[in-house]
Amino acid sequence: MRVLSILGVLALGGATFGWWITGPSPLPLATFDGITGDATRGEMVFTAAGCASCHMAPGAEGEAELVLAGGQRFPSDFGTFVAPNISPSEQGIGGWSVADLGNALMRGVSPEGAHYYPALPYASYAKLRPQDVADIHAYMQGLPPSDVQSAPHELGFPFNIRRSIGGWKLLYLNTDWVLDGDLTPEEARGREIVEALAHCGECHTPRDALGGMDTGRWLAGAPNPSGEGNIPDITPGKLTWSEGEIVTYLTSGFTPDYDSVGGHMAHVVENMAKLPQSDRQAVAAYLKAVPAVE
Repeated sequence: MRVLSILGVLALGGATFGWWITGPSPLPLATFDGITGDATRGEMVFTAAGCASCHMAPGAEGEAELVLAGGQRFPSDFGTFVAPNISPSEQGIGGWSVADLGNALMRGVSPEGAHYYPALPYASYAKLRPQDVADIHAYMQGLPPSDVQSAPHELGFPFNIRRSIGGWKLLYLNTDWVLDGDLTPEEARGREIVEALAHCGECHTPRDALGGMDTGRWLAGAPNPSGEGNIPDITPGKLTWSEGEIVTYLTSGFTPDYDSVGGHMAHVVENMAKLPQSDRQAVAAYLKAVPAVE
């Protein structure tokens, strides 16, 4: 009986520790103190981050793409994620503070203190600056509201247990840059766009069995989560385009062989084309600086 009691205490202690260590970890309370958002800058952050590409209603075009009603479906090995309403309404994020948005984007934590699934690419957005978040918040508050109710994700056991995401974050959520070292200012700006804002690695980098990005094969291509084909390797080992050709592609959607962009990448190019030319040049410089993957 004594052995059983000891085992019971150890099991309870282990469960308590596990519950504690997998809990949500929001940003420090003072993160946004003294920071004022600028909606004009926020539009560029919003565009680079591709928020509308995922959160607009299915099939939306033109100005309707800025009505962030959600509803697009994203299949994965873990189930189907459904983009929520993030418009400035009661059904969306109309009542959110800058800190609420910062915790969602940079820590994957909801205003209620629950984990978000990493279908929201906070593993990349974790590298955002607090000023970026304040700017995007200022911009999004001026977008059209939608009263469409967010649909639930379609996940089976055990992936429907949100607490388990705390363990995933311990493994994969950090603010370390993948490409480190002595970068030029242009390459550093490109890194900010590729690794954080535009979260290119979320699609172009292979994932391990737990769904974390394998940064040892950074941007080396990956299976399409939809099951249709592969997302290409864009390291210098495979992407042999010049910097100028990369800039042209990100501006016009045309490859050096006069093929045209398609699929979800069409939205990425549409967003990139709205950024300053210097940003597209920075992305090209960064991609040329990334090590090739064997």
